Amino acid sequence: MRVLLIEDSKSLSQALVAVLKKEKYEVENVYDGESGLEFGLSNVFDIILLDVMLPEMSGFDVLKKLRQNKITTPIIMLTALSDEANKVHGLDCGADDYIAKPFSIPELLARIRALTRRKSDTYQGFISHNGVNLDVNTYKLEYEDKSVKLSVKEFEILKYLFEKGNAIADKENLIAKVWGFDSEFESNTLEVFISFLRKKLTFLNAPFTINAIRGVGYQLEDKKD
Repeated sequence: MRVLLIEDSKSLSQALVAVLKKEKYEVENVYDGESGLEFGLSNVFDIILLDVMLPEMSGFDVLKKLRQNKITTPIIMLTALSDEANKVHGLDCGADDYIAKPFSIPELLARIRALTRRKSDTYQGFISHNGVNLDVNTYKLEYEDKSVKLSVKEFEILKYLFEKGNAIADKENLIAKVWGFDSEFESNTLEVFISFLRKKLTFLNAPFTINAIRGVGYQLEDKKD
């Protein structure tokens, strides 16, 4: 589970990073709104914790720009602005939850669990693309009367590509989503997994394959008749 923390107070940020890592979350933390927006637009995080009063760009503006760019990642606002008007404004801008400072760590963790659980529930067991189903519980890829089991990494790669639809998945963002920002990564590892997935799609006689976009990333592409 990957968390993006956008908080300008370094002491609070470092404390939250320590707590989240202890809970086995992978955390990327930044201290200003522009950096937060850049990281958020990568769309590789499972949840975003966003302060309101940030340098460079306010949390409300970061939130609005993320939603304008179709980033649906659950976002919890963390802020000292606890009056009702600011809460309503944050929720109207697209926040999923709003927690006022000072807050208790158990409450924050509970809200993170609730939002990430809600997101997983929206899949209702399957993610689909062009008639091919990806079972999020069994890690099976299914098409018509055939199915094939995926490894954990194969599943995470294909899930990300399914979520992108027919849009191009940036290679660096895909690597960050599956292996994390700080992982040691050999350049040909992703290509090996993509090759495995292409073979499994061929075995299923799926109506699409994974196309490499040179210098950019990968895209699900319908097969030509």
